This record gives sequence, C-alpha cells and structure tokens, in this order.
Amino acid sequence: MHEYQLLEIMAFGFALALIFGLITQKLGLSSIVGYLLAGFLIGPLSPVFVADYALASQLAEAGVILLMFGVGLHFKFDDLIAVKGVAIPGAIAQSAAATICGTFIGMALGLDLKSSLILGIGLSVASTVVLLRVLTDNEVTNTTQGHVAIGWLVVEDMFTVLVLVMLPLLPEVLNIGFSINQDWTIIKAILLAVLRLSLLWVFIIVAGGKFVPWILSKVAKTRSQELFTLTVLVIAFATAVIAATVFQASFALGAFLGGMVVGKTKVSAQAAADLLPLRDAFSVLFFLSVGMLFVPSFIIERPALIVACILITLVVKPLIATIVVTLLGYSPRTALTVAAGLAQVGEFSFILAQEAKRLSLASDAVYNAIVICAIVSITLNPSIFRRIPAFETYLKTKKKFWRFITSISEKRGRKRNKSQDLANNLLPAKELLKEKIAIVIGYGPTGREITRALSRHQITPIIIELNVDTVNELTNSGHFAIYGDSTKQTVLEAAAINDADYLIITVPSLNIAYDTAALASALNPKTKIFTRSRFLSSGESLKQIGVSGIAFEEREVAKSLTALLVEDLEKRTFEEAASAIAEAD
Repeated sequence: MHEYQLLEIMAFGFALALIFGLITQKLGLSSIVGYLLAGFLIGPLSPVFVADYALASQLAEAGVILLMFGVGLHFKFDDLIAVKGVAIPGAIAQSAAATICGTFIGMALGLDLKSSLILGIGLSVASTVVLLRVLTDNEVTNTTQGHVAIGWLVVEDMFTVLVLVMLPLLPEVLNIGFSINQDWTIIKAILLAVLRLSLLWVFIIVAGGKFVPWILSKVAKTRSQELFTLTVLVIAFATAVIAATVFQASFALGAFLGGMVVGKTKVSAQAAADLLPLRDAFSVLFFLSVGMLFVPSFIIERPALIVACILITLVVKPLIATIVVTLLGYSPRTALTVAAGLAQVGEFSFILAQEAKRLSLASDAVYNAIVICAIVSITLNPSIFRRIPAFETYLKTKKKFWRFITSISEKRGRKRNKSQDLANNLLPAKELLKEKIAIVIGYGPTGREITRALSRHQITPIIIELNVDTVNELTNSGHFAIYGDSTKQTVLEAAAINDADYLIITVPSLNIAYDTAALASALNPKTKIFTRSRFLSSGESLKQIGVSGIAFEEREVAKSLTALLVEDLEKRTFEEAASAIAEAD
C-alpha cells in the first residue's frame, strides 16, 4: 500500500485548521489559535492521525519563503535604508537583552551555561510569519511602523545567520583559556559569514536585478497567466534555496531579497496578486507545524522555566524595543507597534534548538521550553497587537509621561511623514497628487480616448494594462501605468483604488467588467464606475454591483448602423428625386 503523507497532512491539517479556525473566530480569538490546536491534534501525541513532522516543517518553510518574498515585493530598498538607524541598534539591543536574561534565568533554574545561552538566543528572535501576519491583518505593513518592524526583522535574520555559523564553535567561545588558534578560528568563521552575506546581496540584488526584470518581461509578453505565476514561484523558491545552500543564509532572507528585486519591476503588482493565495495556504502549515511540537507534560515538569521564558518574551523584549524606538525619535505608536509585533518567538528558535541538540549543546528542556513559549506567545500576539490603540490611549492619560516621550520624537525630528504612511505602491496617493484620480482598465482605442479626455479635465489617469510593452511605453511617457489583472485586489490597491474618483472599464469582456466592478465597489463604494458591455441584458446585474454608467455595444451598434442606413437611404432618395427632375426637364 502506498503512503500519502503529503496528501494526508494537507487533507487532515487543512480540514482541522478550518474547523478550529472558525471556532476560535466565533470565540473572538485569532484563527492562529485554532491552527495551533489543529497542529497539536495531528502531532506525535495525537490518538488518531500522526503527521510526518519533517515533511510538515518543509511545507511550513515554503510558507515562510512565500511570505518573505511577498514582503520583499512591497519593501523597497529605500525603505530598508530609511529604517537602518533604528532597526540595527534596536535589533542588537533587544537580542542582547533577551539573550542575557534568558542565560541568567536558565542558569538560575538549573541549566548549564551552554543550554542557558541557547535558550537566551532562542528567545531573542521573533517569528517571521507571526510578525508579518499581524502587520498584514492590521493593515500596517506599509506604514512607518511596519517598515521599522520589518527592517528590524531583516537585521535579526542576518544575526541568526551569524549565530548558526558560530554554533559549532560555542564550546571554544565559552572556554576561558583562549589560544591564538581558537581566536583565529572564531574570527575566520565570522568573517566568512559576513562575506557570504555580502556575496548573497550582490548576487541577488545586483545580478538578479538585471536578469529578473528581463525574464519577467519576456514571460509577460506571452500573455499566459499560468507561465507568469510559475515564473514568480521559480524566482521566489530559487532565491531562497540558493541563499540557503550556496551562501549558508536563511531561506527567508533569500526570498526577501528576491522579492525586493521583483518589486522594482513593472509587474510587481500582478506578482503579488498571484502569490497571495499560495502564501496564505502555506502560512497555515507553519502554524500547524508549531502546534505539532507541543508536549503538555513539560508544563508540569518545568513550570518555573516556562513562566520565566514567557515573561522574557512578553515583557523584556517589548520593553527594550519600546525604549529603543522611542529614544531614537519615533512616535509612540511606532514604538508600541514594533514592541507588540516582536513579542513572540518562532521558527528560527526551533531551528537553533534542534541544531544545538544535534551538537549536544542544549538539553531537551531548552527545546521544549522554547516550543511552549512560542505557542503561548503566538497565541497571545494577535490580541496584544489589537490592543495597541487602547494602550496608547491609556498612556495619554499619564500626561507627564506622554509629554516626555512625544517630546523626544519632536526633538529628533522623526514626526511621522504622511508619505511614509502611504501604501508602498507604484503611485503617489491622492493627497500628494492634489488632483482627482481615475483608473482606466485597458489601453486600447477606447482607453486612449478616455485617457485623453481625463487629462483635458485635469483628472489624473492611472492605467491598468496586461500588455507589458504598453505599460513600459506609458511609464516612459510620464503616465502612471501598472501591469496586472484588474480583477485582483492587490492590483487595484496598487492603482490607488481607495482614493479613486472614477473607475472606467474599457475592455470588452463582461467577466472582467463584472469582477473588477464588484471588487472596486467593495474596496471603495464612493468610486464612480463606468464600463462597456456588449448586451443590454447585462445592464441590471452590472448596476446591482455598483456600476454608475454603462455604454452598451448593442445599442451603440444599432445607432451607428441605423445612422449609416438612414444616411444611405436619404442619399438615394435625393439622387432619385434629382434624376426624376432631370428626366422631366
């Protein structure tokens, strides 16, 4: 009999995730809690179905890759540079504080120095998936606070690479009696890790920056949605795997850099739209894999260690992040957002603990403590994040303290800039344009006429087109143009649908018109939607989804043909009358 572990994981895992996700949503909790519980039920302690954790963790890694690639699509290089002043010192300070606290607590509770140090490092790093999930769910990924949190995450990811490189050398590092050979071995390992990261950056950002736009443009010209989606997936997974296997970096870092390269192309909006469904599905597998690791008996065996780990994760890390972000001059909301988003641990901590166990550097107690701490913090994190506005309101009641922290932001000149809070789209938002916006779907003969009419009336046209050559020509001539499918939410949002005064659909397809109009109306009910349609019979259904005006081809053709016929009949009648008069004479 054949084994179908992969299909079983996806069938049972997704089914249970759906059931418990719905239940937790009904109870007012995050669906993540349901996913974790579903993972436990298919884990090693399950009485019914035991999934292959090694296989499940690889599927979860695919979710991390897709998630980080998607972030890279929207996270431009300038955004990364803009937050380096807070992300680098912040990540270092928080990681150091959490590591020191974890090491001290571990030794105080009976762990040896090596195990305690592994525990501290494991607690210091936040989960990529959880952070991005809460940022996305609360629509702050592309704000100042989102950029700071993601930049912080990237720095932590680079830090993890150095830690993994140094792990086999940990006994030598902790050895009091250093020798010249030991010193040189450690320095050489660090220099080699830095060199690999630098080469990875050059390979993906510089070399990939030339090849990726070229291949995406070639595939886009085929007009094949399937091939385009496949190309995006190849880039996402290839950059991740190359980063891990060739440069010994993390899958997440490679995928993030690959996403940044694609994000600089004209097709980034469509790439993000194609990636979204796969990203969401595979991120669920990540939470399932975390739940599979839960060992309830360990809570009874080492309650003090677990409580201490949770306090470090939920109190020490957020407190350090809040202090650093505030002292560096960012707003209280940014400080609270970063603090809440990083108040959890996740996938790297498991990798670190597993590798430490393999090298006999840490006990099972460290691994189990990190797993339980991860489950608790991941469960609580969405609720903590949602309470940021309430906590900010509470801080405002402490007037002296509030004036103190806001004065730091003002002195540092870090007041939030409106342009930093705009979605990281290809376009400026309506407030910066100071003009009305109209989105034009399609740039055929009708689209060109519409665009000219809009420009004459001082309305800024934003064109969505599936011909990449047309998009390039429009962009080079100074127009705002996006390559993509207008029926995808990501594409419409990239075209600033939330600020659009008009949406004009010029393509002849009724399906595209219907899906685009329905989506646009849901995203921005105030947008006036005009479309074309072949048949009069489709008018009622289009109006029901929010279309304001319809140009019917059936009616216009009838008018045109009738006009041509009448013109010809009148001409013939005139000629016949003239001929009759001539004969009479």
